[in-house]
Amino acid sequence: MTTKDFTFAIKNICFDENYHPSDNTRITTNFANLARGESRQSNLRNALKMIDNRFNALAHWDNPNGDRYTVELDIISVDMGIEGSAEAFPSIEILKTNILDRKTNKRTEGIVGNNFSSYVRDYDFSVVLLDHNKDQPQFSIPEDFGDLHGKLFKHFVSSDTYKQNFEKPPVICLSVSDNKTYHRTENEHPVLGVEYLPNESSLTEQYFRKMGLEVRYFMPPNSVAPLAFFFFGDLLTDYTNLELISTISTMETFQKIYRPEIYNANATAGKRYKPNLKNLDHSLTQIVYDREERGRLAKEQGKFAEEHFIKPYQNVLQQWSANYA
Repeated sequence: MTTKDFTFAIKNICFDENYHPSDNTRITTNFANLARGESRQSNLRNALKMIDNRFNALAHWDNPNGDRYTVELDIISVDMGIEGSAEAFPSIEILKTNILDRKTNKRTEGIVGNNFSSYVRDYDFSVVLLDHNKDQPQFSIPEDFGDLHGKLFKHFVSSDTYKQNFEKPPVICLSVSDNKTYHRTENEHPVLGVEYLPNESSLTEQYFRKMGLEVRYFMPPNSVAPLAFFFFGDLLTDYTNLELISTISTMETFQKIYRPEIYNANATAGKRYKPNLKNLDHSLTQIVYDREERGRLAKEQGKFAEEHFIKPYQNVLQQWSANYA
């Protein structure tokens, strides 16, 4: 088996107030959750306005009215084809930001990645990890946990398909973990803000490291909690300030909606910070989001990946993974 046994195809869908999730979109995907039900259009309109407002607040230079920029979002769906199979598997879904400068009427690329959704990750966390710990007296992680997913992701990022569509490596931005304590450092970036260091490594960090990604934690100006930035290379020098702002404004908005206890808290993280998902002192956005549904669907989609990808192609995947360099 060679790495040529897998091919990738990319589809772009504009994420705007008229967005409707496609039939094969992962239904746990954050943006798909917002785009369903009676409140779908007001949800989308409000979320996009929050993103623009946050972007302009951070990109305040030469922006006296605070309305110079608009962030445009594309949902990038990645289908993976397996040699000899007629069907492609919906492997990854990420977001791409584009920045429209209303003053110059110029549009520039932002960052690809941001949000990260993956059927195989659902399978790892909702099927493999649960099965492994079902009868264990103490929680543990399988030795090869995340190996296949990590190799598939690195293969995608190094593929011709990725390079033909995106100029820079991805940056994925996630919430901090409520299981860890974060300590404020003296390091401060003009856009990313103050850097925090975790007291220990998390399962998510280890999983993303197998995808080839490092992590740093920053609390941007006027934020109330740090965000986790997963990246290749050098986060602080590989991307422009506007590119970084596009990711911060987008993902902080989503986190305010999904984790208001942390990111819409009424108190700012201190020098020693432990996130708390039971924090009652927080504000809610005007956006309807079904968090319980999302947790339930993650298990269903993990089972979908097992039935339609892991089991049918088990031998191919094992052989490819063993030979992947």
